[in-house]
Amino acid sequence: MSLSQKIEIIRTQNPKSKPEDVSKLGFGNYFTDHMFIMNYDEGKGWHSPRIVPYGPISLDPAAMCLHYGQEVFEGLKAYRTPGGEAVLFRPDRNMARLNLSNERLCIPLIDEEFAVEAVKELVKIDEGWIPDGEGTSLYIRPFIIAVDPHIGVKPASHLLFMIIMSPVGAYYPQGINPVKIYVERNYVRAVRGGMGYVKTAGNYAASLKAQDDAYKLGYTQVLWLDGVERKYIEEVGTMNVFFKINGEIITPALTGSILGGITRLSCIELLRSWGYKVTERQIALAEVEKAAEDGTLEEAFGTGTAAVISPIGELKIDERNIVINDGKIGEVAHKLYDTLTGIQTGRVEDPFGWVVKIK
Repeated sequence: MSLSQKIEIIRTQNPKSKPEDVSKLGFGNYFTDHMFIMNYDEGKGWHSPRIVPYGPISLDPAAMCLHYGQEVFEGLKAYRTPGGEAVLFRPDRNMARLNLSNERLCIPLIDEEFAVEAVKELVKIDEGWIPDGEGTSLYIRPFIIAVDPHIGVKPASHLLFMIIMSPVGAYYPQGINPVKIYVERNYVRAVRGGMGYVKTAGNYAASLKAQDDAYKLGYTQVLWLDGVERKYIEEVGTMNVFFKINGEIITPALTGSILGGITRLSCIELLRSWGYKVTERQIALAEVEKAAEDGTLEEAFGTGTAAVISPIGELKIDERNIVINDGKIGEVAHKLYDTLTGIQTGRVEDPFGWVVKIK
């Protein structure tokens, strides 16, 4: 796979009808007209990049991804600026993280620049699918799956790299309104030395039981604690998490069991540029409880590509409910949301060079 490879383009003869009401898009319910596919074969490398009409793919029932979970993925977005341009947000970071995941799962590395170009080409073709409504975007899902027809645990020799896209609205029905979070005590998401720091399907499958239990109790997501001592905060649902305590903004350090979010990184860089003290370190649940008791817990929020910023209005800890900032969005979370989404959509100046135009 290299920039010298030419992407073959086969356009659909039967374009789909686009959703008429963008306020009812939801998340991940609709898919564009085209998708990107590239093959890997041992001895040949990555080859045959192509954009083809979106549709089902053929897999052998013994395809290794179905049995052993050798699969990685990414998530990024394309946006429409007020001037009508299509733009991406830090796609190079996504492809670098995809290769980090590849390395952990014994998947051959991709050419990151070529992968960004493939995303650009696909967005160009399906640019008409980028929705215009407030809070909407075109979600882009690159993924790699092992397709060897083989029963037996070993690294795959044959893989598919694919990219699909979906016009989306807010990830959570609450949108930017604060969410209620359940602190999980029984299950763990990941441990250091495992796969918590990469984006692979197994991490999300491991979260389903706790998430389902939380939903049934009326909570939007789960706050994960570390898998060893069960006392240090790690992530919230599918997001990284931040706490503002006595003016200081604290987020768990990336110690090998936490996914390094691109939105997390962007928030840290923004906050420091605004003069906030941002600390990356271990933070115990007991520290957050104490801060709530003494009135120094000012805000809490999650960050991620899907939701961008998700304020936390309530934490359910065992039999106790902690309400944060009277259940309202905090000043920092609000400013981060407005600034990040503004930069992403071209409504706010981008002094960091994060936005990439699709030319």
